[in-house]
Amino acid sequence: MPKDRRSPGPAPRPVPGGLDEVDRELVRLLTADGRMPNNALAEATGIAPSTCLTRVRSLRERGVIRGFHAEVDLAALGQPIQALVAVRIGAHSRDEINRFRTKAPELPGVLSLFHVSGANDYLLHVSAPSPDALREFVLDHLTADPAVVHAETSLIFEHVRGAGV
Repeated sequence: MPKDRRSPGPAPRPVPGGLDEVDRELVRLLTADGRMPNNALAEATGIAPSTCLTRVRSLRERGVIRGFHAEVDLAALGQPIQALVAVRIGAHSRDEINRFRTKAPELPGVLSLFHVSGANDYLLHVSAPSPDALREFVLDHLTADPAVVHAETSLIFEHVRGAGV
């Protein structure tokens, strides 16, 4: 159900360096449906379409919205196996960390790379066509890397996207 139209007068201005309630609602709506048309966004937030377009453009320019992505069915793409691979780097030198951080996202099947705290240094979210291919990925690209002293693989049985912001 669309919100009531805002009262006439100047459109609310974004909070400098921050987000007001309209910005937050735009982000929430676009997180749920990145293809929502501008007119529908404007109606749902109670602002004029031109104001909405300006607001979304500002959110992108400020880096609040970093992109729009398609959620794909990895199994339909021949990559039905997903896993999280915990990686521990041996030497915590800036060079080794930077090298791994640069290299890992480019490896085949890597969907995401997370630099984490705790016993491990990184979590890689990966996909593969088969358990054998996953094992080969870990052996060829992770355990063969001289910087990696530990790699532990956890299969993902189910992935459910959260509601977000």
